[in-house]
Amino acid sequence: MREGKRICVVVPARDEARFVARVVATMPAFVDRTVVVDDGSVDDTGARAAAAGATVLRRDQNHGVGAAIVAGYRHALSDGADVVAVMAGDAQMDPEDLAAVVRPVVRGDADYVKGDRLRHPAWADMPRLRRWGTAGLAHATSWVAGARFRDTQCGYTAISAAALRRLDLAAVWRGYGYPNHLLVALAAADLSVAEVPVRPVYGDEQSGLRPHHVGTILWVVARARWRCR
Repeated sequence: MREGKRICVVVPARDEARFVARVVATMPAFVDRTVVVDDGSVDDTGARAAAAGATVLRRDQNHGVGAAIVAGYRHALSDGADVVAVMAGDAQMDPEDLAAVVRPVVRGDADYVKGDRLRHPAWADMPRLRRWGTAGLAHATSWVAGARFRDTQCGYTAISAAALRRLDLAAVWRGYGYPNHLLVALAAADLSVAEVPVRPVYGDEQSGLRPHHVGTILWVVARARWRCR
C-alpha cells in the first residue's frame, strides 16, 4: 500500500514474452497487485507473467491496447484498488518512477497522472522522430481537451478508483489513440490531470507505433472534438 491506499498496476502486453517477467519482477514493494492483460499473444507472455507472480487476464484475440487497459481497470476496481497505475509490458518504463507517478493520486492532488518523458533529463534518449511526433500529438490533443499536455503518448499513468467510476469505460477508444481519447474524456468529466517527469527507457525492444498510426490518432482526436462540441 501507499499512504493507506491499495495500489494496482495494470500491464497491457501482447507478445512480450522477452520482457514481461522483468516488468513484473521489478514492481516496487508497495504495489499490492500486478495485473497483466495478455491481449491475444501468440507467444508465452501470459505464462511468463504468471510465473513471475502476476495475475493474468487472458484474451484469446487482440482487441487493442485501450481495450486491454480497460479490462485491467475493471478487474482492479472489482479487486478493491484505490489507485490503478499502468505500465507497459515492454520494460520501457522505469519502476523507480512509479512512486512519483502515483503520489499525486494517492494524496488527492490529481485524479489522473501521466508520465512526461520530455521533462526528464534523459529526454534526449528518445528517437528524434518520436520526440517530434510526441510534441505534435500533444499539441493536437491539448487543443481538443482545452488543457496543456506535453507528452500525451506516454503510457505510464495512474488514476483514482473514484475517477474511473466517473468515466464511461465502454466508450474509451480501443486501439492506438487510446491515451488521447482518454485525456479528452477526462477533461469532459472535469477530472484533473497532472504530469510528472519519467525516464524514457530504450533497449532492443521494438515500438509498435508506426507512421500510419499517427493518422489514426489525429482522426480519433478530431472525432473527440466534434463529439464534444
